[in-house]
Amino acid sequence: MAPDPLPVILVHGWKSHPGIWNRLVPRLKEEKIPCWSFDYTSLNGASMEAIASALGEYIAAKRKEQEYDGPVDIVCHSIGSCVTRYLLEVMDGSARHERVRRLIAIGPPNNGSALAELFCDPVIGPGITKRLTGAFVPEHFDPAADVIVQACRPKSLTMKALREAGVRPDIEYHLICAENTARTPEFFPAFKGKTCELLPEGNWQMTFAGDGIVPLSDSVLPGASMTVLPRHPMEVLPADAGKYCHILLPRAPETVDCVIGFLNAGPKQQ
Repeated sequence: MAPDPLPVILVHGWKSHPGIWNRLVPRLKEEKIPCWSFDYTSLNGASMEAIASALGEYIAAKRKEQEYDGPVDIVCHSIGSCVTRYLLEVMDGSARHERVRRLIAIGPPNNGSALAELFCDPVIGPGITKRLTGAFVPEHFDPAADVIVQACRPKSLTMKALREAGVRPDIEYHLICAENTARTPEFFPAFKGKTCELLPEGNWQMTFAGDGIVPLSDSVLPGASMTVLPRHPMEVLPADAGKYCHILLPRAPETVDCVIGFLNAGPKQQ
């Protein structure tokens, strides 16, 4: 007899909400995989550390409610991945009280967000903010006053803490990312299908190797597998390019299939 599926915790991204999982949750129910959705929309203005702490409290409360103390899987989107990793690697890294089998991160800025840095550029930033208003950021968005944007800049203390902590050997890490291989402008119209990328020497470039918001170079994480979608870009992107951009990536059918595949893959490989 197959073991019961592990509970999966869903962690949405910055300025997002649990509704982003409205394609994944029905599939989880079909697969009889219990899911607990962490909602931190009420923590607007809170620090990364505070949100990560709230996530830990949420997991503890759900464990008590469900009378469950076994391992869990976590699926997160965008900066929700940084929140989750901060809890697991920085706050709980050596203690390992949080029992997690797999962390599945969709479009994660694991190395810090190039876009967060670009928002703060005194010359280029205002124009980028204006282009993304309504498409990714709200009206009157001020990156200098946004605690999470500042925390996700590549050289921030928060990202430094994540780099120094490193990934946990007791957790399997899987990344699900997207890129515009077909070079279709409709992929992310605000940037004509491209993504902003910060190069190691500090220069900027626009690349098709990203999901419109997070370039692949921001997501790379040592020890983690990376699945880049769509798997058949020349067949899919000309007709359905927008489904794979950062904002909608968790809802893409191919993403949902990929997540379910990871969750059903059986025990963690030792």
